[in-house]
Amino acid sequence: MQSFLRALIPTLLAAVSAGCLGMDRAGSLPKKTAIRSQSLHVLTDNRLAKDHELLVDLNRLKTEVTHQLELPDAQQQVVVYLFGDEKRYRDYLAKEYPTLPPRRAYFVGTSKELAVYTYWGDRIQEDLRHEYTHGVLHAALKEVPLWLDEGLAEYYELKGPPGQVNREYVARLGQQLSQGWAPSIERLETLLTVDQMRREDYREAWAWVHFMLHSSDATRDVLLAYLRDLRTEAQPVLLSARLRNEVPGIEARFASYVGSLGSVPVALSAAK
Repeated sequence: MQSFLRALIPTLLAAVSAGCLGMDRAGSLPKKTAIRSQSLHVLTDNRLAKDHELLVDLNRLKTEVTHQLELPDAQQQVVVYLFGDEKRYRDYLAKEYPTLPPRRAYFVGTSKELAVYTYWGDRIQEDLRHEYTHGVLHAALKEVPLWLDEGLAEYYELKGPPGQVNREYVARLGQQLSQGWAPSIERLETLLTVDQMRREDYREAWAWVHFMLHSSDATRDVLLAYLRDLRTEAQPVLLSARLRNEVPGIEARFASYVGSLGSVPVALSAAK
């Protein structure tokens, strides 16, 4: 037996160095540290304390999203897979989701799991807030239209109280409006896959969400009523039709609102 083991050692060492025994973690999920906190389950390559500021911020974010959007307190957990570096993250996505375009983070919701995939990088907090917002929405609602899903995630990705103004978005949208751009929720509602959404679509989706939540009680009520219907219906009456019915001159009011955001000092409070 000893002679057999001695003969096997060189083969084992060669296999380990080549990654043939499963010891190469390329393409595998993080699992070094596992933390459960409220409706959040985090698996990470790094050591992470339960009171780490990222986790505290995500738990606070869930409370803000559910309160502001009047969502039910869904019990389904969102699982965050936090890779130690970009290469590990990209190797895993290339293996499991080869058709996805390269991005710093992703939310993937299935009937089995609501999962966020990202890695430790310079914009980790922003990325986690964005993708975790998707998870909170999908845990509470039967369906979420793509443009609204992304608009809400863009809205909540900025750290701080809800209502932070994305200065870059406001500047670019203002420029577009001055050049004759015509905003349209109806156009956004035709976008059904992530690869169809361009950067300008994310900006417009963010602006419509900000407009609905903060411009008036009427616009806020329309959005909240739509979200209530999405709890039980996959395809309720379109949000664009509701806005046109409840808010006359919607495009002109939207354009005026976007223009006013350029002078907002810090953030707007939610309409009451």
